[in-house]
Amino acid sequence: MTSTQSPGARAAGPRPWPLLGNLPAFARDPLAFFESLRDDYGDWVPWALGPQRNVLVSRPEHAGELLGAVEGTFKPTELGWAFRQLLGEGVVVATGDDWRRKRALVQPAVRPRQVRSYAATMVECADALAGTWCEGERVDVHREMAALTQRIAVRTLFGSDAAGREGPISAAMATAQRELGAEFRGLTLFLPPWVRTPGRRRMRRAVAVLDREIAYVIREHEAASNAGAERDDLLSRLLAARDEHGGPLSRKELRDESITLYIGGHETTSTTLTWAWQLLSGAPEARARLTDELDRVLGGRLPTYDDYVRLRWTRQVVKEALRIYPPIWLISAVAGQGASLGGRPVPEGTAVWTSPWSMHRDPRWFPDPESFRPERWDEDAPHAVPEHAWFPFGGGPRACLGARFALVEAALVLAVLAQRFHLDSGTERAGVFPGLTLQPKTRVLATLAAP
Repeated sequence: MTSTQSPGARAAGPRPWPLLGNLPAFARDPLAFFESLRDDYGDWVPWALGPQRNVLVSRPEHAGELLGAVEGTFKPTELGWAFRQLLGEGVVVATGDDWRRKRALVQPAVRPRQVRSYAATMVECADALAGTWCEGERVDVHREMAALTQRIAVRTLFGSDAAGREGPISAAMATAQRELGAEFRGLTLFLPPWVRTPGRRRMRRAVAVLDREIAYVIREHEAASNAGAERDDLLSRLLAARDEHGGPLSRKELRDESITLYIGGHETTSTTLTWAWQLLSGAPEARARLTDELDRVLGGRLPTYDDYVRLRWTRQVVKEALRIYPPIWLISAVAGQGASLGGRPVPEGTAVWTSPWSMHRDPRWFPDPESFRPERWDEDAPHAVPEHAWFPFGGGPRACLGARFALVEAALVLAVLAQRFHLDSGTERAGVFPGLTLQPKTRVLATLAAP
């Protein structure tokens, strides 16, 4: 049973091992570890990751306060060598004035007006995939969704002329994600950058492929721009962006922001769609309600950006999938001088953590939390969800810039494919691998059937 202990009261945490702290339990199963901290010790739990002092907070109001205070009395946590190798100095990693500058340059490229211009590409790619499927066929859902969102990401980020480069980018990204997850949960997190483990060597090779492929696309865009060509993709918008002093993003900054946007538009959405299909497979009433809404709103035609608001149940399916399987499963920040949460001082240097996975599965905020119930997001639902209890894209000033893109993409792709097929994967759910995002631990196979 979940503890209702006051968050302001001191709670005993799990006993740490010498030098390692609670790393063994964390590394074994980080998702279960954070749920156990919440259930066994309460809403404010001290724990240790190696020599680092940590606190897990499990109340929505404190998660919201923490997220809102980053870049103020809290600073983003350094998440290790592998994380920085992949994302460089992008907007997710940058801090202070550097972060503010990059956010101002990147944010206009993913505002709702710009996402509207990418909706047609999302629908076109999903419709093309549906055209290759046949009723009765058995498909690997995650592989199909990854290939689809990858195609959408490449076209919206780099333009249609980058088609054909998806394969190397995808393979390198899969390796990078796997190694990042392994490092984050192991002792290598504490090793200095100069130590070369087998995993770090694999990570370097994967990042080298990403650097090469993205550098090629950037050069192509620059050549086209110099020749007077006009493009409407995300990279072109980044190339044209200027800061308050008239300065553009450097080549390295373009690379870093391209990786960041690619992850947001591909990795996040492919896993969200995979989980959504699996959850729908085990919920025939929710699937029937989805079919009814698509028939009523679309009447057999393809959706457009303007349909996004009207497809309320479709959006609730996506939102509920994001609740059960949030792509960002762990968030932390380091306390600076004068930091506090809920009126309680936090010692400088303490890493404060909050977990969307744990929060989203807390029965205090979501009754029957393991159940897939999109109706919990109905406007007249009997149990109101507290503010900050649902935060699959983080929150505060450092919330994921690509959240709107990901939500629109997931809903429109789901609408296109669900009009023509039901993906029957049975009722048993796949296990979860917590890497950069929450990935299925095993293949999710489904039979294509009529909706």
